[in-house]
Amino acid sequence: MAKIRLLIIDDSALIRQMLTQIFSSSEDIEVVGTAVDPIAAREKIKRLNPDVLTLDIEMPRMDGLTFLRNLMRLRPMPVVMISTLTEKGAAVTLEALELGAVDFVAKPKVDVSNSLNAYAEDIIAKVKMAAKAHVRAFEEKPKVTKTIPAATEKRSADVILPASSAKKHFKTTDKIIALGSSTGGTEAFKEVARGLSKDTPGIVISQHLPVAFSASFAKHVNEATEMSVCIAQHGQQILPGNIYIAPGDKHLLVIRDGARYVCQLHDGPAVNRHKPSVEVMFRSVAQNVGSNAIGVMLTGMGADGAKAMKEMKDAGAVNIVQDEASSVVWGMPGEAFKLGAADHVVPLDKVAARIMTLVN
Repeated sequence: MAKIRLLIIDDSALIRQMLTQIFSSSEDIEVVGTAVDPIAAREKIKRLNPDVLTLDIEMPRMDGLTFLRNLMRLRPMPVVMISTLTEKGAAVTLEALELGAVDFVAKPKVDVSNSLNAYAEDIIAKVKMAAKAHVRAFEEKPKVTKTIPAATEKRSADVILPASSAKKHFKTTDKIIALGSSTGGTEAFKEVARGLSKDTPGIVISQHLPVAFSASFAKHVNEATEMSVCIAQHGQQILPGNIYIAPGDKHLLVIRDGARYVCQLHDGPAVNRHKPSVEVMFRSVAQNVGSNAIGVMLTGMGADGAKAMKEMKDAGAVNIVQDEASSVVWGMPGEAFKLGAADHVVPLDKVAARIMTLVN
């Protein structure tokens, strides 16, 4: 099997050297070259024909976003962004994902050397995944002008919430939509949210993102939908017309308080190497919402949430899984499908319509 040909674009000699060392440790990746900025990178892309790029955002002569916008218009290809763990870095990274980048590697502003080496396995996995991703040319989508309301070791969901059968509660006709996603999910969920009306039942979402990215993600989704979007707060009631996003450093669970559904935030360990974990959220929905739930699994790497989505189905929920052709990575939705957790397998542009059909 041919190695993945990788080109590293970064103005920092230290970062170029470190990334080269990290990727060279993988038998599946060959670093075919490095470039100090996008101007130099353009010629190397033509000459070296790489399969994947890693791209820094802040560079001289041409910033990463401008280069990415041109690249995805003229020669769409897999790109993994190298971004900073700051609020500004989060906003720019989400814009890069909107332009067509497959994923990102977040680096703190201090102790970059140790932080990159600590996540070497994850960085390598993201480049391998990017080489197989479905990359599409960028298309501008309309925004809705609104303000946002104020608001590791692999483990199973058992460390947060033990498995059990669905619990008996006060009867209610209120529905809850529970949605999980990872790689490619920030843009996929915006596409879904764009097609939902303002009276749609409350939506809880766990998307794999660092906490520094939570507010920017909520803002991006809020601009795309008639619904109101916020970062979930502990004890917050889940109401129709609202989307509650798990903060990037907490698990989001749905529990019952009488006839009400409320958000519960849990600061336990990562599950399936993720916090928030889709597995934890889906299990809580299976136990506390049961047949009043609609589960949705969008694009994502790995298998987080697949087993608990089957628990949701066994508890009477109806589940939607994004199909392989429209997914950036058919990991999480594919695993849910293999386990028999899916009632409907549909392309991304049909997910919102299918949700509304099930709701009505």
